[in-house]
Amino acid sequence: MNDFEKHLREVGEVGFVERVNRAIVHVSGLPGAHPYEVVLMESGETGQVLSLGEELMEILVFSNALPKVGTRVVRTGRSLAIPVGGELLGRTITPLGLPIFQKRQPVDVPPLGIATRRQISRPLETGVTLVDFVIPLAMGQRELVIGDRKIGKTLFAFHVIRTQAKKGVVCIYAAIGKRKQDIKKAESVFREGGVRDRTVVVASSSEDAAGIIYLTPYTAMALAEHFRDEGQDVLVVLDDMTAHAKYYREIALLAKRFPGRGSYPGDIFFAHSRLLERAGNFAYKNKEVSITCLPIAETVQGDLAGYIQTNLMSMTDGHIFFDSDLFDKGRRPAVNTLLSVTRVGFQVQTPLLRSIGREVTKSLAQLERMQTFVHFGAEMTEGVRRALSSGEKLQHFFEQFLGGDESVPPLNIKIVLLALILSGAWSRVAFGDMDRYIGKMISSYERDKSFRQEVDDLINASKSFQDLVAGIQQKGLLSRAG
Repeated sequence: MNDFEKHLREVGEVGFVERVNRAIVHVSGLPGAHPYEVVLMESGETGQVLSLGEELMEILVFSNALPKVGTRVVRTGRSLAIPVGGELLGRTITPLGLPIFQKRQPVDVPPLGIATRRQISRPLETGVTLVDFVIPLAMGQRELVIGDRKIGKTLFAFHVIRTQAKKGVVCIYAAIGKRKQDIKKAESVFREGGVRDRTVVVASSSEDAAGIIYLTPYTAMALAEHFRDEGQDVLVVLDDMTAHAKYYREIALLAKRFPGRGSYPGDIFFAHSRLLERAGNFAYKNKEVSITCLPIAETVQGDLAGYIQTNLMSMTDGHIFFDSDLFDKGRRPAVNTLLSVTRVGFQVQTPLLRSIGREVTKSLAQLERMQTFVHFGAEMTEGVRRALSSGEKLQHFFEQFLGGDESVPPLNIKIVLLALILSGAWSRVAFGDMDRYIGKMISSYERDKSFRQEVDDLINASKSFQDLVAGIQQKGLLSRAG
């Protein structure tokens, strides 16, 4: 791809740089060029055909060093492709990939049709207890993670990656126009979490050319498709798509395209939707494989009605909203369960988990009402005091700071712990003793095989929250709580 003279002999067409406008170069000639074709400049730069005009075509250049006016340009006859392969696991690559692997994957391809897709049917455990019970996700789902800056969105994504990578899922983290220290932090988190060999970091820094930053999420998705085609489940995190939209807006304005709402180009919806539609649940031989996508979007002062944010909401299967007000109150994670949505996660849950999720949602909503009631100075009755105590214990159970590689308790013991809190079995346990009781239950589950089997059998036999509570009382599991 870097042999200018070779391609000149093969194609027989040559163009010339007429104008240079930062990341956009206007070129004459090359009558056979097509959109998204890769071109080479004799000075060594690589670019991609962005659009075709009557006299000049727009070339998006993939380097900060720009060609001079009069530089010769040659077609390659190829679309942009990146090197792929299992050798990438544990590495950090640029959006153009590393040129040491033989197999290459097209970066920008149409999403697969409906004939290759299957109904989403498998749950995806994030390791974040509040999300797993109230806003459950599924493998193959596209769930938007949205909220203001610096309130835990990226830490949440890191935690999901650690949890899924330990289950054997290939995880790809796309750092879009990030600071280099943020890219190094991501590498460090994955390495310390013991999952570096199951992750690929596709990184572009804020110092890179706009064209390189624009390519970052497409490269990440192309890698995901490669592993999907090898029969592996993949998780893709795109951090973040609002930054990607800003760089695409810069490219469009430099190309003198007519600006639309917020000065974004009219095809910004198409640019993002053709990317996110490539995720999903697919048929592979005699099984199913999935690409789960978690695009991250940034809001300003909690405004969910922004142009890019609402665009992304319309093309995803729900959103997890990180609320700055909850963050300021010390809630970790600062997820607003009332404003968060999951459109396909509930369909993969067992009847027991759906029943528990409803109880949790009802209890959290009741806690909000009680806290508002007390805030206005109303006198607390014994019933109100008990409801507040139970709700605060429930909130404490969901508390996760996600700052380090904290261990994730098995799902079944978390179900039992939730049942103990929601049923009022721990109503006499002091708030300060909660951690000790929870730790004792988890320790018993992990070390005592007979207790673990007893809990697992109870979970499998229960069809609803009421069945579970009755089973806990019948089997005497309360004694395990002290």
